[in-house]
Amino acid sequence: MPKQAIKTTIKIPCNADSGFPLLKIKNYDYDFDELILSDNTRNQINRIIDEFKNSDILATYNLNYKNKILLCGKPGTGKTFSVQAISSLLKIPVVHIRFDAIISSFLGETASNLRKVFEFIEKETWIVLFDEVDIIGKNRDDIHEHGEIKRIVNNYLQMLDDFEGKSLLFAATNHQNMLDSAIWRRFDAVIAYDLPNEIERKKLFESHLISIKKDVNINFDYLVEMTDGLSHSDIKMIIIDAMKTSILNNQERLSQHNIEYSVNNFLLRGKSLNQIQINKKELKQYWREIICEACGCTESDTNNKLCSCCGKSIEKIEKTNN
Repeated sequence: MPKQAIKTTIKIPCNADSGFPLLKIKNYDYDFDELILSDNTRNQINRIIDEFKNSDILATYNLNYKNKILLCGKPGTGKTFSVQAISSLLKIPVVHIRFDAIISSFLGETASNLRKVFEFIEKETWIVLFDEVDIIGKNRDDIHEHGEIKRIVNNYLQMLDDFEGKSLLFAATNHQNMLDSAIWRRFDAVIAYDLPNEIERKKLFESHLISIKKDVNINFDYLVEMTDGLSHSDIKMIIIDAMKTSILNNQERLSQHNIEYSVNNFLLRGKSLNQIQINKKELKQYWREIICEACGCTESDTNNKLCSCCGKSIEKIEKTNN
């Protein structure tokens, strides 16, 4: 295994313009068994760890361990927590890359910031996380993206190619369909994350409830059925809410009702969010369908009641769709 870096006084690279740090370093202390994933996903994670630990042996055969890994899948399915769990197991801090500080409005400054980050992570052995990597890895063929974003993608690809450090680089995304096709080839491994199945959801309930006294007749099978389609983080949020309810009510033990109540509240919140999104979509569709009676143009400025095509005042607007 590569020698662990000595973390003493560390100079964090900063954005030259704003002075904001380009990354943050954090230690984690999770039990690796808390990482509940499908067998296939967990096996791939274990392989990454095994290669890293045995890098010296691989080197004798002129083989390198996988050190650039892309994690993709739906939100809340364990991508970030996997990195934190690996950090805990290997006892190596995580370097979180801060895209809010890296992205700059000044031409060329973003590339300079990225270069500073790669120079930093090459000096020592870190667990590095480029979370929401689609920010700097968007498809360069997208006509809606401007030239600067495309240059940023080019720079990121080049820096991945040139990286020769001992750190483990993880990039995570919820929007793998937005990534540039060339991004995929830069990673040694791509690990897909799915929503938890019935077995995994039951393990999540059992694992997160281990720290609190609970009724002996908790019906985990029914809770698993109720939470079909929810993510790992959704279930954790539900359990935390149920535990708080039990504690605030001064109950001796957490009950089935506590958990079911939290599940139902979470599901209702999801329905409300979906309805808001539907309403926004319908509103957007409505405004797109406003037409100018004078010339039939669909680009009318409904706020000023002027047609952007013919410039005439719109006395009446109509919706083309009922």
